[in-house]
Amino acid sequence: MRFSSAAKKFAGLGLLTTTMLCTSGTAFAQEEQAQPAVEEAASPQSEQDPDIIVTATRRAENLQDVPIAITAMGTQTLEELQVDEFNDYARLVPSLSFRSLGPGSANVYFRGVASGENANHSASLPSVGTYLDEQPITTITGALDLHVFDIARIEALAGPQGTLYGASSQAGTVRIITNRPDPSRFYGEVGLEGNSVAHGGFGGTLEGFVNAPLSAGAALRIVGWYRRDAGYIDNVPGTLVFPTSGITFDNSDLVEEDYNDVDTYGARAALGIELDENWTVTPSLMGQRQLSRGSFTEESGLEPLQVSQFNPERFNDRWYQAALTIEGRIGNFDMTYAGAYMQRQINGQFDYVDYAYFYDALAGYGDYFRDNDGDLVNPNQYIVSDDSFRRMSHELRFTSPADRPVRLVAGVFYQRQSHSIEQNYIIDDIADAITVPGTESNIWLTQQMRIDRDYGLFGELAWDIVPDLTLTGGLRLYRFDNTLTGFFGYSDGFSGSTGVAGCFGPPSVPQSPCQNLGEIDADGNVGPKRSEDTDFIHRLNITYRITPDHLVYATWSRGYRPGGVNRRGTLPPYGADFINNYELGLKTSWMDNRLRFNTAIYQLNWDNIQLSFLGANGLTEIQNAGNARIRGAEFELAGRPADGLTFSLGGAYNHAETTNEILAPAGTRLPLTARFKGNARVRYEFPLGSRGMEGHVQLTASHEGRRTRDLRAAQQAIYGPLRATNLVDVSVGARNEAWSFDLFARNLFDARGALGSSINCNEFVCGDPDGVTAIGPKIYTFVATPRTIGIRVGRRF
Repeated sequence: MRFSSAAKKFAGLGLLTTTMLCTSGTAFAQEEQAQPAVEEAASPQSEQDPDIIVTATRRAENLQDVPIAITAMGTQTLEELQVDEFNDYARLVPSLSFRSLGPGSANVYFRGVASGENANHSASLPSVGTYLDEQPITTITGALDLHVFDIARIEALAGPQGTLYGASSQAGTVRIITNRPDPSRFYGEVGLEGNSVAHGGFGGTLEGFVNAPLSAGAALRIVGWYRRDAGYIDNVPGTLVFPTSGITFDNSDLVEEDYNDVDTYGARAALGIELDENWTVTPSLMGQRQLSRGSFTEESGLEPLQVSQFNPERFNDRWYQAALTIEGRIGNFDMTYAGAYMQRQINGQFDYVDYAYFYDALAGYGDYFRDNDGDLVNPNQYIVSDDSFRRMSHELRFTSPADRPVRLVAGVFYQRQSHSIEQNYIIDDIADAITVPGTESNIWLTQQMRIDRDYGLFGELAWDIVPDLTLTGGLRLYRFDNTLTGFFGYSDGFSGSTGVAGCFGPPSVPQSPCQNLGEIDADGNVGPKRSEDTDFIHRLNITYRITPDHLVYATWSRGYRPGGVNRRGTLPPYGADFINNYELGLKTSWMDNRLRFNTAIYQLNWDNIQLSFLGANGLTEIQNAGNARIRGAEFELAGRPADGLTFSLGGAYNHAETTNEILAPAGTRLPLTARFKGNARVRYEFPLGSRGMEGHVQLTASHEGRRTRDLRAAQQAIYGPLRATNLVDVSVGARNEAWSFDLFARNLFDARGALGSSINCNEFVCGDPDGVTAIGPKIYTFVATPRTIGIRVGRRF
């Protein structure tokens, strides 16, 4: 890897300052490596054990000693809750909210840090980072939606975590920790599930893992899974009459019940090698393919769980990641190297007929679409996309002994991620003169290359001023360098400004007709558009242990999100935005550690917000548009009041609003986050028979209140509120050291909670606010999966 002189100076400055660096992380989780499956079955109360070891601060610490707000679910809890994917655990984290329009498309938010952005390929990076073990897996358009199985724990760290986790942890971080290879013995597990979805079809899961010792200091762990999610959305008959041409278009060949099914399969392999008592090497490889069909939304104006789509819709998301973790000791310092290379390929096809119909009905656009003979053609439009991602990351860090009164964690980080973007907006049979050159029948082509680079030097210094009072401080020096180049737009036979008519050079991206996205320097050289900056963020924390079981802390932390590029040439790049977090927290254990209560109150000041919206010609524009403030509180109460009986309660309240006028008056509520989100869980376990069998009954409930969809008042009036989501799950079953059986019902009362909504073009066009079209507004709402009843059987060996 080669560095510029500026980068070398930056690195030197960071190394000089590492002795002054400090941060604070927090976690609520289980051990770094879960116990073998048989041993877990014999200890069903492990989730309530206060002596949980966490590693979110980059060192192993007791949960109740770590002064940060975190929610985590360990192996056993994930199994008990039948967690298979992102949506399953996201609803159980009170401080986390998300917007989703289908598999692999979730945008994640912590503590109300959401602006309702138009998040596409050219827009802002996510504000929440996702890690798989030690490696980041947040791609430019969001995190991987990997299948959850044989996972040691999932940690959700609320609030800015950028000092330790970098650019995409501006508002929080999600960590997915896998179970490591175990050289102590051979064991494994196989699980089978069958389920039926109300108003839909049948689905199921087959998954398993094997842990195989290879020698006294080496082991191989192999995990595999296949999951089929049944469809429950019906594509119902529909007919469109395009006003300009009178052409009638129906979807009779696509009418189908339960047509939004999903197939997910993948595997993970990790090799653990203990070189000696101080050094271990863990290479791993993981891959997954997720093939979804149809729409996961219900359409306004139709019955629940119905849409009327006129073009095939599919989404083929496949990826793999090769990772390497090296852990060892140099002197009395622990050293960790974590590197990864990931490729992700997403191919999709999407119905875009709303755009064609509404622009024809309201502005007569159908008159522009003719064949080579000058005759009008069906203006029906659909999108075929091809998105390729590559990501490389490296981190090297050192940790001083944990038993010293002064403790240091310091390291260096580099990553490069690229996104090759191809989106074909197709109208069949249009004339050659209005077809984008080099394509079959494109009215519009987006062919771009986006590259995002991040450099960081970080550290944390904790000082025990006295045995019960600790001061922690952290710093991250960062640099981002993000570029965007390529082509977007129409042919010059269709538009005299946007597209080929605006080109200023030969193609910079293969398969495009020319280049109209980039910059020309003073010497006339053509290059990509660029956004770059060098700066730092910090974290300060003071913690006081009142008693061995009670501590209070105060934190001032800062997170950032890198700037980026507006593809429209007349708009400048946008800069980074920042969050300042002021937090007071309390962590306590009571009744001989049978009861735990943790809480935090906070204020987040969000400055220089990156606000994205659809501008002229439907192109996304991003501006640093203003400021917002979030005031909130969150809590967790967990206990074991009697043998076999456990419970947990969690909740978060967020009052999030703008503090100046940014496309809306000051005091406007930020979108996508409810004022209150909470969950509860009760589980009772009891002896069953004489063969070591243990029965259980469990109830889980979650609530997420009404949310707004858009920051802008006029657009929000079109969308309307996202209705509250109230979900109740129940399960009964039995298990012993070898077998487990669960009968469950998810979403027991078949609630229609809203998880997101969208309109396929400008809200004032496809939203038809004046009601002047024949078909009315087209608003699509992503809803919770209907009631699902199923049975799970597991066999440990």
